[in-house]
Amino acid sequence: MDVTSSSGGGGDPRQIEETKPLLGGDVPAPEGTKMGAVPCRRALLLCNGMRYKLLQEGDIQVCVIRHPRTFLSKILTSKFLRRWEPHHLTLADNSLASATPTGYMENSVSYSAIEDVQLLSWENAPKYCLQLTIPGGTVLLQAANSYLRDQWFHSLQWKKKIYKYKKVLSNPSRWEVVLKEIRTLVDMALTSPLQDDSINQAPLEIVSKLLSENTNLTTQEHENIIVAIAPLLENNHPPPDLCEFFCKHCRERPRSMVVIEVFTPVVQRILKHNMDFGKCPRLRLFTQEYILALNELNAGMEVVKKFIQSMHGPTGHCPHPRVLPNLVAVCLAAIYSCYEEFINSRDNSPSLKEIRNGCQQPCDRKPTLPLRLLHPSPDLVSQEATLSDARLKSVVVASSEIHVEVERTSTAKPALTASTGNDSEPNLIDCLMVSPACSTMSIELGPQADRTLGCYVEILKLLSDYDDWRPSLASLLQPIPFPKEALAHEKFTKELKYVIQRFAEDPRQEVHSCLLSVRAGKDGWFQLYSPGGVACDDDGELFASMVHILMGSCYKTKKFLLSLAENKLGPCMLLALRGNQTMVEILCLMLEYNIIDNNDTQLQIISTLESTDVGRRMYEQLCDRQRELKELQRKGGPTRLTLPSKSTDADLARLLSSGSFGNLENLSLAFTNVTSACAEHLIKLPSLKQLNLWSTQFGDAGLRLLSEHLTMLQVLNLCETPVTDAGLLALSSMKSLCSLNMNSTKLSADTYEDLKAKLPNLKEVDVRYTEAW
Repeated sequence: MDVTSSSGGGGDPRQIEETKPLLGGDVPAPEGTKMGAVPCRRALLLCNGMRYKLLQEGDIQVCVIRHPRTFLSKILTSKFLRRWEPHHLTLADNSLASATPTGYMENSVSYSAIEDVQLLSWENAPKYCLQLTIPGGTVLLQAANSYLRDQWFHSLQWKKKIYKYKKVLSNPSRWEVVLKEIRTLVDMALTSPLQDDSINQAPLEIVSKLLSENTNLTTQEHENIIVAIAPLLENNHPPPDLCEFFCKHCRERPRSMVVIEVFTPVVQRILKHNMDFGKCPRLRLFTQEYILALNELNAGMEVVKKFIQSMHGPTGHCPHPRVLPNLVAVCLAAIYSCYEEFINSRDNSPSLKEIRNGCQQPCDRKPTLPLRLLHPSPDLVSQEATLSDARLKSVVVASSEIHVEVERTSTAKPALTASTGNDSEPNLIDCLMVSPACSTMSIELGPQADRTLGCYVEILKLLSDYDDWRPSLASLLQPIPFPKEALAHEKFTKELKYVIQRFAEDPRQEVHSCLLSVRAGKDGWFQLYSPGGVACDDDGELFASMVHILMGSCYKTKKFLLSLAENKLGPCMLLALRGNQTMVEILCLMLEYNIIDNNDTQLQIISTLESTDVGRRMYEQLCDRQRELKELQRKGGPTRLTLPSKSTDADLARLLSSGSFGNLENLSLAFTNVTSACAEHLIKLPSLKQLNLWSTQFGDAGLRLLSEHLTMLQVLNLCETPVTDAGLLALSSMKSLCSLNMNSTKLSADTYEDLKAKLPNLKEVDVRYTEAW
């Protein structure tokens, strides 16, 4: 029989291979050929739903037969077959090679030399074999089982076809043919039984390389290619070069239907599944350009708003936890890009210290950079120190994208002027609030940067409207991740005020507590939008709202009051003078807790309170409370006191108001019905050292208040109370504690270890029936 395994006749199989389509199927056997007459036949691949992982390497038996093509069938039907060699084969990008290049696999087998890959079966022969047809012979591969054989078969076919596609698409001639081949390549990837990330990524990388090497394509050809690869993008991120191509399309043709129909599911997948834009920044850039393209449509922000709604979903809670962080990352990068040119020119601009001092050393500057700073002469600077009404020249920083004008005046107070001699580098916010050299600053962006800024600030406002997103958004924005140029831009801070207002109105502590700075010594939103702050434009209305919500949650009340007294006492007094009830309450609390040590300042606060009706009324109530407090704290009365079971907060308040308890050291409220509200009365007991709250409803809020005021407490029993880690952590400030009972509370092991480290005098601890037990 003169039969080959690659064709039904005796023609040259290499010619047959060339006439096949690149992704053509197997050539059928000729009609009339008897199956028994052809001992080597191709096994039919049925769609059985089996899935395989793409092999990169593996162990397999190899046999190479050198023969004329007409004798292959006789060799395979003979009972004798040459020896098999075990090899560890690697399926590289270009060839099939052995880890031990000896014997049959002394030389690697290039995919271009493999004319055909077949599954083989014949009588009285080893099972699970593959046949690779090469010039001058055949390579036989024998696997251990049928699944492994099929895995080798599909992997070899994939590697061979991808190698051919790389060759074919590397030198395109006619683009209509190239487009057809791309569609066939995409179909091959979608129908492959192999399961691996590279199955979909390899075609995308081939197309990406093709586009990067051919930049003279027409717009229609661009769109045709994008539509052709769209099915692969539904479940795969585009590679970096392809992202750059997509960005270019978004910029040049934002109104193209490809942006809506093809890019939308791609961007949605990126926002839902991307884990780190730092590892793939072009994905972020593509998402940024896509949103800007949506904003260029006729409906503009309405389309962007619908897109944000689609990312959140119709329910009250977004089911995709990665969407919000990814959207915020895109917004921050886009806003940063609006000020990028000015940020990059900082090396050629005066330092913030020099701006604050109103001087600059010309020799330290780089005059060759395009962004130049015009500064006043030293004579004018010296005049500023002596002439209080002198107005100096403006400092102008101008470029094609940004215009900054700093108008110097000398209207600051002398005390503030004296502070300019400090050698430390001031931050921009300090400059804008207290500097005699910078009283106003205005920034003007170019048209494109202005549109970009408006779009992404609007997105931040949209994000803040979702209740489930607001806690995470507040946390992400708490470190103030914007460049200082943005914070000095009036338009930006005015638009962002809506977001901060939403944080201030939210009653949840995890939201509004993010208005404070993320660490000590660094300004937060609370400082930026306070009177005198760089972003304040409303005479302190937002500031008062933030103070009200922060004080209402008992968020470190005494510490917060100390911070206000040190940094914001002036704004608080100003708003109290205008009748703001929250600020009046703040000033009364400062007096009640003895926050203010200076007598003159105390008298000024009292005068401020008495200047308005609401202030006068609250100050009178404070005086009444102080008289009651002095009576309560007068020496005398018992040293030990136990309330009857089932007593309430009102019962405790009534009892403490009935006499003097200045000597009270031991108070037992065990098995009563008191709650955290009674903490306001407990903190007025100056000698209290032992407090028993066993089996009461005393919670975290009361515990935080105790930790601020009863720092001399030595024994505390919280057994069977509803306190949690949030309140127990506050006990770390009570350094005098030597006995602490947390039996049957919601104490965690981490909090217990933290308390042990921060309470050096703690000797007796009960943590039974807790996670720390």
